[in-house]
Amino acid sequence: MEIFNENSQIGDYVLLACLKDGHETRTWSAKQVSVGRTVLIDELKESHAGNREAFLADVRAKAAVDHPLVGSIYEASTDTAHGFFAYELLPGDTMTQLIEAGQKFKAQRLVQLLRRIAEANIYHESHDNSTAPLGPDDIHVDTQGIIRLENLVIHGARTQDQSSRDIVSLGTFLQAILDPNHPGSTRCLTLLAWMRGMENGQHLTWSQIRDYCEQIEQQLTEPSEITAVPTAAIPSRKKNHTIWIFAALAIALTSGLSWVLLLKKNNESDSSEIKSEWIAVHGGNYTTRDGTPFSVTPFSISNKEVSIGEYAKFLKTLDLLAKESNDQVFDHPDQPSDKTSHQPNHWADLYDSAKKSKIWNDRKIDLGTPVVGVDWWDAFAYAKWKKCSLPTQEQWLAALMGETPDYTTIPLSTWPPSPQTRDRTTNGILAMAGSVSEWTAEPRVSPSNPLGEPQWVIIGGSFLKSGKGTLSQEWIEERSTRRADLGFRVCTTKP
Repeated sequence: MEIFNENSQIGDYVLLACLKDGHETRTWSAKQVSVGRTVLIDELKESHAGNREAFLADVRAKAAVDHPLVGSIYEASTDTAHGFFAYELLPGDTMTQLIEAGQKFKAQRLVQLLRRIAEANIYHESHDNSTAPLGPDDIHVDTQGIIRLENLVIHGARTQDQSSRDIVSLGTFLQAILDPNHPGSTRCLTLLAWMRGMENGQHLTWSQIRDYCEQIEQQLTEPSEITAVPTAAIPSRKKNHTIWIFAALAIALTSGLSWVLLLKKNNESDSSEIKSEWIAVHGGNYTTRDGTPFSVTPFSISNKEVSIGEYAKFLKTLDLLAKESNDQVFDHPDQPSDKTSHQPNHWADLYDSAKKSKIWNDRKIDLGTPVVGVDWWDAFAYAKWKKCSLPTQEQWLAALMGETPDYTTIPLSTWPPSPQTRDRTTNGILAMAGSVSEWTAEPRVSPSNPLGEPQWVIIGGSFLKSGKGTLSQEWIEERSTRRADLGFRVCTTKP
């Protein structure tokens, strides 16, 4: 039976040093000869060769993971009697090392890290990935502030207690790295306490943690004169509370009505007269006006197009992430390398006019006006930031046709559309005939050229190009197209 030692070569790897000698496995640092990179290797010890199949089952489970925050598996070997696998050496320091070094993170940075951890674990939940316990040694943060997680997936079905186990653990050790002397620290302490189940013995879910982190991030993105007073006191909390209840409780911990007034001011300045709502669309079979059948699964779509005010919040988030060289996190993988910004055409003038309700391009606009001058890459990134997506052509048409007997007669709306516009479906979806034309998610073959290649679809009429109103469709080759009458709306498959 082969025994590994320092400087041994196994396949493409030269062993450098034994980092950990566990009960069943040894962990080595190694050099992958063909590409010259340093990797880690876990070797099943010869004394436990009988566990080889279980060891390799865990490796196969890890290799099936496809998430950018989770470490990659490079190669598994079945050539030796006891087996080994090579995996990614994650950059940066572990959370344990940062805590021992006395490193402190501002609340704004901590909730960003916590949100990403939650997103990775939501992935594990959705894929039924069973995982070993998550600890501070498994979280790596590099010099650019980018977080990565060890691949803790193991063979077997996920159990219900795995999420609560890791949430309690995170809520405990993350306290040590929070800087209490900056705005938002009290809100973080509250969130961490809830994660530990200090209120009614109930623990948060990963989705709740992600949503709370997003709320805190958005609140801390805007400059604030509020100074949070560090405290670990947790107020009482009822079941089925909403994110706004969380905000209200945090207000009591910080500075009373001052945070409420700030939120009210922000909401007044960013909200439209047209309230944003999700409209549920039934799944099933549909037929277009020209007789083409299609089907969709149930989903929800925004009742209105994305506004200037809503898009401005997205850009402010990118500005914040840019300070940490992390502003490309929402970009599509195929986005051209020379596209370095998601600002719409003439953004400075557009946004300034909207904030002041001024005339822009001969029209009075405000923050509730649908954003224009965005290309497909911009729309995709915004949708990813909002944890939703652009509607496909089929989803958009199903939303139009589902509840409206004669959708072809819907009148066009102007830009910006009025809250009293008649350009609405029976179930309350606005501006599908006019206002601005809209990007869809995927390319489709044009009926006028059935043998041609699929092209990107712009759908719905606009205030500049009325076309056929709700029946208007364009097929274009370039996702970089921007126009003064082109915007988008978003949809979601979440219940």
